Amino acid sequence: MAGDKKKTPSSDTENSDEDSALFREAMRDVIPLPSSGRVTHRRRAPKPIPRPIAETPITQDTLSDHISLEIQEGSEWSYLRPGIPRQTLRKLRRGHWKIQAELDLHGMTRDQARYALVAFLDECGKYKVRCVCIIHGRGLSSKNQEPVLKSRIGSWLAQRDDVLAFCQANPEQGGSGAVLVLLKVSA
Repeated sequence: MAGDKKKTPSSDTENSDEDSALFREAMRDVIPLPSSGRVTHRRRAPKPIPRPIAETPITQDTLSDHISLEIQEGSEWSYLRPGIPRQTLRKLRRGHWKIQAELDLHGMTRDQARYALVAFLDECGKYKVRCVCIIHGRGLSSKNQEPVLKSRIGSWLAQRDDVLAFCQANPEQGGSGAVLVLLKVSA
């Protein structure tokens, strides 16, 4: 075929040189932006806590559903174990401790959530985790759009000896659909 042009290695090099020359010509008047001197750090997601191996004995569920914390509708709630300084709760709210693990309870039943919470907190104790975020949801998918797990999570956490304090998460961490928990770390 007479109209077809075969490419040769030298023609590829010529096109590449021509493209480079065109690019340099187009960029001739470009001035680099001055450096702002700022570095933007992205927050790293908390490391996941590995699931227990099947040989690990099943955690004893000792949390009661009959003990409840009073939470006013729409109010920001919190808990501080007796004897712990009030400033500890302030520090927790302000993000003094980095969130080291997270548990998402969306879509779980009350019993599933209770068991998952107990297992999660036990694992956190083994790995000496200090601060965690527990996502319980806002209850928008439940009957009457009321949070089913929120008040239960609060009462379950208050029953645990390893929980020093907890408070509603900041908006960027889940707001009223999540709780930050400060745990006691054993030596």
